[in-house]
Parts: sequence; C-alpha cells; structure tokens
Amino acid sequence: MNVDRFVIAFTKRQTPNSKLYIMNKIDKRNFLEQWFPSYKIGHHHLSLWERIHIDLPLLIGLLLIIIAGLLVLFSAASEDVLIVVRQMVRFGLAFGVMFVVAQISPSRLKLWAPWLYGIAVALLLAVLVIGYTGKGAQRWLNLGLFRFQPSELMKLALPMMIAWYMSDRQLPPKASSLALAGVILFVPVAFILKQPDLGTAIMVAVAGFGVLLFAGIGWRWLISGAVIIAAAAPVAWHFLHSYQRGRVLTFLNPERDPLGSGYHIIQSKIAIGSGGFLGKGWLNGTQSHLNFLPEHSTDFIYSVLGEEFGLLGGFILLSLYLLVTIRCFYIAYHAQDNFSRLLAGSLGFTFFVSVFVNIGMVSGILPVVGLPLPLFSYGGTSVVTLMASFGILMSISTHRKLIAT
Repeated sequence: MNVDRFVIAFTKRQTPNSKLYIMNKIDKRNFLEQWFPSYKIGHHHLSLWERIHIDLPLLIGLLLIIIAGLLVLFSAASEDVLIVVRQMVRFGLAFGVMFVVAQISPSRLKLWAPWLYGIAVALLLAVLVIGYTGKGAQRWLNLGLFRFQPSELMKLALPMMIAWYMSDRQLPPKASSLALAGVILFVPVAFILKQPDLGTAIMVAVAGFGVLLFAGIGWRWLISGAVIIAAAAPVAWHFLHSYQRGRVLTFLNPERDPLGSGYHIIQSKIAIGSGGFLGKGWLNGTQSHLNFLPEHSTDFIYSVLGEEFGLLGGFILLSLYLLVTIRCFYIAYHAQDNFSRLLAGSLGFTFFVSVFVNIGMVSGILPVVGLPLPLFSYGGTSVVTLMASFGILMSISTHRKLIAT
C-alpha cells in the first residue's frame, strides 16, 4: 500500500491530540522516517557502487563496448593474442585512472581547473620547443620511459577551464564572456594545429564549444560563427598542409587516386558494404585479414566490425554508444551546480562527436582526420584520457547523490 495514502487515511481517524493529527506542526519527513524507517522522502539509500563513486549504468555501458571492441580487435589483429593483452592492460590502467578521478569531488575539480589548464598550455608550448618528432609531426614529449602527448590532457583541461569561467557568470553568456571564452579556447587549439594534429585540434575545440553550447549560447551566435567559418574557409585552405588538402580532395572524390590517397576510404567502404546485414562472421573478414584494409586495428576498426558483423552488428554498437551518451547527458541534467552541469554536458557531447566523426570518416561521409573510435580502437594515451573523463562524470553523478542525502 502506498505510504502517503496510508498516512492520509490514518490521519482522518485520529483525535486532535494524536501525533498524526498535528502533522502540520511537525516535519513530515522526520515523521515518516520515525514511523516508517524503510520509507525516506527525498532520501537515497546509497549502494556499494555509489559509495565508491561508480555510476553503475555508465560502467555497464562502457564494459559492453570494451568487450565488443576486444573481440573485434582480436580479429583485426589477425588473432594476435599479445595485442589484445596489451590493450587489456591499457584498459586496466585506464579504469584505475577512472576510479581515482571519480573519488575527486566536483568542487575540488573546479578549484584545480585553472591550474590544470595552465599546466596543459605550458606543456603544449614545450612540445613546440623540445617535442619529439615522429611521422612528420611534433606532438609528444619524450619522458624517457614513455612518450606523453599533452594535447590529450587538453581534452579535459579546456572544458574544465571554460566551465570554471562560465559557472559564476550570467547564463546564457553575454558577448564579453563569450569573447574571453573564445580566447581560452583558441590558444590551445592554435598550438595543437601547429604540431600539426588536425584531428585532436578538432576534438579539443569540440570539448570547449560543448561547454558554451550547454551554457545556452544563442542561435544568433551559432549562425554568426557558422557564417564566419564558411567565409574563412577559402583563406584557411592556403594554411592547410599538403596532406590535409589531400584528405579534403579525397573526401570529395576518392576515385581521383584509388591506389594512393583514396585507397583507405575505398577499401573501408568495400569492407562495410560486403558485410551485408548479418556480416561474414567473426574472424571471417577478408579485407582486414588479407591486408586490403589499412589501419584496421586503429582508425578503421569499425570497418572490420561492419564486414564481420554486418549492419546488425553496427546497429548494436551504435545503440551502446547512444546509451552511454544518454547517460552522460542524464548526469549533466541532474548535476547540482553550473560547473558540474557544463562540464558533464561537454564531456558527453565530445564523446558523441568523436564516435560520429570516426564512423562518418570510415563510411565516407566525412574527411579522414585520423581519430580513433572511442573504447574500440587500439591505443593507449587516448584511452586513459577518455576513461578519466568518465571518472569526472561518475564523480559528478555520485557526489550529487551524497549531497542529496
């Protein structure tokens, strides 16, 4: 029986001297907690997961995507167990980072945001001066035992900084606030483009823009920005590197160089199309196993999924990504302060865009920009950064519930 209805019905039968009759003189919450210990109005009984700051629905979604990714990676890597084990070790490290970050309260993250942003900008400057150069790009700092890519840190530092700046100001933001936020965003993006690293620069810009989007930036600003970008495109074309121009031309017409710059996307579309509705079956893909499909364990791993599991497999994976994204936005919607709300919304938006860009890239509807498929592609630094962002989301989710109780 509903407890509220029971209380109302029981009250009507009491005398003016009874406890239930004078409920208007006492706090209803305290009364129900005393007389009905299992019923807590506005209270949330913390589970073990919430006490250790883990958002269980989000964790389940992440694990399902990771397990599917490891299965496809095993096939894409020509059944090389060692590669799968290395990726599992990286995920183990990444989950450790996620757990540690989840223990940090949003208020402390807000306090650290300007410092983290300053350190990340300084590291990007260091990359331009003493950075390690590989494959024609200067993107890493050589720390001896390993190489560190500071631009990955900026994927977290930039949205945290803009969320910190916007959280104590009027929302929707005024022109003056947007101008300074634009400077905060432009500086690291310019440094990353200088390396050059167009894919990471785009995602860092998306992370910063996501904060402004959730801050309530007006449509006139969005339309004005789109017009400015379109007008500046011809000028920006002359500042692109030759390989970046080639990617744009290949996107417009892959068949212009089928054995050169267009080879990747042509083979990717062949792999996805040949999978049909149900696919050829796990470990039965020919494009990857016969090495027709380049980068099949990293940027183009979705093509392997499409070939072996078909349209159905792709739909299931996209559904999992969508569920994780919805959970991120749910956490943002229920956040208890502007900083947490803006940051969580931006992280969820960035995750969604990174999935969209990669799948659009391998499907031929977007230019190739060298972005991995989150939680699916073989990689190290990007996995750790991504799981750290989910640690922030879990912190916002579980600390909110602790405050509510």
